[in-house]
Amino acid sequence: MAFDVQSNSLEEFWIPFTDNKSFKMDPRLITSASGVYMTDHKGGTVIDGSSGLFCCPAGHCHPKIIEAVHEAMQTTTFVSPFGTGHPLSFALAEKVARILPESFNHVFFVNSGSEAIDTALKMVMAYHSALGSDRTRFVSRERAYHGVNIGGVSLSGMVNNRKTFPSVMPNVVMMRHTWDEEELFVRGQPERGVELANDLQRMVDNYGGNTIAACFVEPVAGSTGILAPPKGYLERLRQICDENGILLVFDEVITGFGRLGEKFAADLFGVTPDIITLAKALTNGSIPMGAVATTDRVHDVISDQAAPGAIEFFHGYTYSGHPAACAAGLATHAIFEEEGLYDRAKDMAPYFLDAIYSLKDHELVKDIRGIGMIAGLELHSNGKPGQRGGRAQTDLFWNGMHVKFTGDTGILAPMFIAEKSHIDEMIDKLKKTLDELSV
Repeated sequence: MAFDVQSNSLEEFWIPFTDNKSFKMDPRLITSASGVYMTDHKGGTVIDGSSGLFCCPAGHCHPKIIEAVHEAMQTTTFVSPFGTGHPLSFALAEKVARILPESFNHVFFVNSGSEAIDTALKMVMAYHSALGSDRTRFVSRERAYHGVNIGGVSLSGMVNNRKTFPSVMPNVVMMRHTWDEEELFVRGQPERGVELANDLQRMVDNYGGNTIAACFVEPVAGSTGILAPPKGYLERLRQICDENGILLVFDEVITGFGRLGEKFAADLFGVTPDIITLAKALTNGSIPMGAVATTDRVHDVISDQAAPGAIEFFHGYTYSGHPAACAAGLATHAIFEEEGLYDRAKDMAPYFLDAIYSLKDHELVKDIRGIGMIAGLELHSNGKPGQRGGRAQTDLFWNGMHVKFTGDTGILAPMFIAEKSHIDEMIDKLKKTLDELSV
């Protein structure tokens, strides 16, 4: 049944990251979803080309997740995470720890990627405090996105995420981004750019390595439009951090749980950080949840400094490790294993990348950057940055496809359950929309 938009003015809901005025004049509402497809309020079928917001690799409305959440909610709808617990949270932490890189044996649950970043910042502070160090400086990167809380905005290098909210954390310095305008249509890791990692060494030289607490990076910069690290780049960051007692934090909110063809970016690139932030695919996007995973070393330094009977890490959220979220996470983990989704993502990646790069000669396409099961399709600006991308996102929807655009760059991230026919359908709808925009 089509949704009657006339029955509701739509005025009361202040929609995030959206041109609300334009949206409410021409709303794009999803009324149901299953697998790789969604249904809009007019009854149209929409293929999901971005896995929601890169968070639903196992498909929409997976019955095993629904069943698991329903069962959990019949047992308990809330357990305080402060001083009490429930079995599901411990079970999920164990499952996550088992698939993380070796030595990542401790998982702190939060409710989003943004909360994960702020939690990681606090973990870094607690770690250095426990060592008796007063390191207060953080290093991030231009074009980075680390969520919307004040800590994450402070670390973010995407200008629009910072300019509206100038009152951010002090002592954050930015390395340069890794996109090279002379090296377009790179597939996988760029050959050039390892020297950009030496920006961290410049920070060490300028401020003193003993003042820098941590370096935060997305192994693959996601929301800015998919920037894979140049070969050797992450390895060099790791080396500089080790030489100067700096913690290395990987923001794997997007890249975690198979998006790059391995379970985590740390696995794909062979570089182990000290802290990893997670969210999105942790519950297949079904229940809000995030996590911060840390090595034994970081955990033990923080834990061992506390007096007997004292709280080791003075931090948490009311809904940390919520029973429904944990049930969704456990079901998602089981689905990944039972349906072989990690292998499916790895196997489907070459076909997906071949398909998306087939658009490289279109007159509107400025650049394509892809790795694993994610790619950025950057369009030439029409002179007003973001306008063409916004139009493309809207037109794509009415042509039957959802793609998340950041500025003029669409981010393609197919579900791991997608078949080759679904990839083909996505490319056909993309080409059709680009052709219409060219007229």
